[in-house]
Amino acid sequence: MIAELVVANRSRKRPRIVIMANRDKVEMEDEISAKVADLGNTRIICRSGDPTDLYDLSLVTPQSARSIVILSPEGEDGSMDDADSSVIKTILALVHDPRRRAEPYRIAAEIRDTANVEVARVVGGREAQLVLADELIGRIVVHSSRQAGLSAVYSELLDFEGCEIYTVEQQGLVGKTFGESLMAYDASTLIGIVAADGSVELNPDMSRRFVAGDRAVIIAEDDAAIQIKAPGALPDQSQMRSSSRAAAQPERVLLLGWNRRAPIIAYELSRYVEPGSVLTIAADTPTLEDDVAALSVANTNLQIFFGRTDITSRKVLEGLDIGSYDHVLVLGYSDLLAPQPTDTRTLVTLLHLRKIAETTGRRVKVVSEMVDVRNRELAEVTRADDFVVSNKLVSLMLAQASENDALTAIFDDLLDEEGSELYMRPASDYVALGVPVNFYTVTETARLRGEVAIGYHRPRPDAAANGILINPAKSATEVYSTEDRLIILARD
Repeated sequence: MIAELVVANRSRKRPRIVIMANRDKVEMEDEISAKVADLGNTRIICRSGDPTDLYDLSLVTPQSARSIVILSPEGEDGSMDDADSSVIKTILALVHDPRRRAEPYRIAAEIRDTANVEVARVVGGREAQLVLADELIGRIVVHSSRQAGLSAVYSELLDFEGCEIYTVEQQGLVGKTFGESLMAYDASTLIGIVAADGSVELNPDMSRRFVAGDRAVIIAEDDAAIQIKAPGALPDQSQMRSSSRAAAQPERVLLLGWNRRAPIIAYELSRYVEPGSVLTIAADTPTLEDDVAALSVANTNLQIFFGRTDITSRKVLEGLDIGSYDHVLVLGYSDLLAPQPTDTRTLVTLLHLRKIAETTGRRVKVVSEMVDVRNRELAEVTRADDFVVSNKLVSLMLAQASENDALTAIFDDLLDEEGSELYMRPASDYVALGVPVNFYTVTETARLRGEVAIGYHRPRPDAAANGILINPAKSATEVYSTEDRLIILARD
C-alpha cells in the first residue's frame, strides 16, 4: 500500500506517510526500505505506539492528516484474533478524541468479519469508509471464476498506475441524460453517478438526467484529463453488430482448499448460478464438516457436496474428474498456515491441475487465490486462467479509498448481483472484426443495449497489464479479432 500511495503522491508537494504500529520503529523502517524500491518524493515517518491509545495517537497528529488508513493488525502466524476490535477502537479514538479537528476526517479502515460492520459504521459515521477485506476477495474470486481475466481488470481500476476512478461534479452534464453524456468524453469513460445524498448508481438508466449536486463517476488517467469535448469522431453504424446470448445453463464448480473466505464464496456463487448447479468442496481442514454444515446459500439453485482429501496429491486430484467441472477454484489454507507455506501448497495444487489438463487434453478453467503478490510470477507457470492476489487487492482498495470518499460504495455496487457488473464479452458481439473501428462505435453499440463499454482485453502472452486496456481513447481505432473481448458494464 505504501508503494501505491507513493505513486499517488508524485504530483504533490512534500508528501509524507506517517505510520504508527505496535512494532519497533527501526524494524518498520528497515522492512519498508527492503520492500519498497522507490519512495520518489514521499517521506516515510515511523512511530512505535498503540493506535487505540489517545496519547500515542497524539504523537502522529492525526488532525493534520489528509487521510487516515487503518490496517487490520496481524500476528506473525497470520492470526486475526480481535483484529476488528482493534480497528474499531482506533476509529473510536480518532473520531471522539476531545482534541480532534472540526473538519471531518477521511478514514479508510479494513474490517475482516462482516458481523462487525454495523458497529464500525456506528462508530465511524460518515467519516469512515469500511473495506470488508474477506467479502471483497470472496466476491472477486466468484466474479473472476465466471469471467476469466476480471481480477486483472479490478486491479487495473484500483492501481494508481494508469487509469483510476474519480467522482467529480460536471456542470456541463447538468440537464443531459446519462446516455447522451457517454459521448461527452474522448479521453475519459463515464460509468455512473453519485447523487447528492451519496448514493451510487453505476450504469443507471440511459434516460437518467444529471441534476445539480450530482457527481459523475469517471475513469480517467488523472483528474486533469477529465474534460468535456465534442466527439472527435462519429460512431460507424456500418461496423456495429447485434448478438443474442445463449440461455444460461446449470454449472458444476469445484472448490479446492478452504479458508474463512470460502463461506462468502459459496454464498456469492449461489446468487449467480442457475437451478441444478453443483458446488463440490475438496479440502483437508480439521473442522471441514462443521464449516460446510454451517454454510448458507441465497436460494436452492446450488447443491453442495464435500469430501476431506489432500488437494496436493496428484492421484487424489485425478480421482475428482477435474475435466467435468465448468470452473475450478483453488483457495489456500491461510487460516492455518503463514503466507509462504499457504502459497506453496496452492502452487503444488495448480501444477498438478496443469499436468492433468495436459495429460487428458481437457480444458480446465482455474482461478486461484494467492496471498503474497511476490508469488504471482511463480504461479504464472501453472497457466491458471486468473489469480486473485488477496493482500494486494485489499491494499489497493484501502489506498484508493483514502483518496476517494465514494470508492467503497462504487465497488459495493460493482460487485453486487443486484446492480451492474463487469463482463468480458466477445468483440464480435458488438463490432465488425478485421477492420479499423473507433471506440465511439463500441460505446454506441453498448449504449443502445443499456450498457457501458470501458475497455478491451487482447490476450497476448507479451502484452502489458495482461493484455487489458481500460479507458481507451474513443477516437482511436482498433482492429479486433476473434480472440479479443470487450470489457462491458451491464446489468446482466
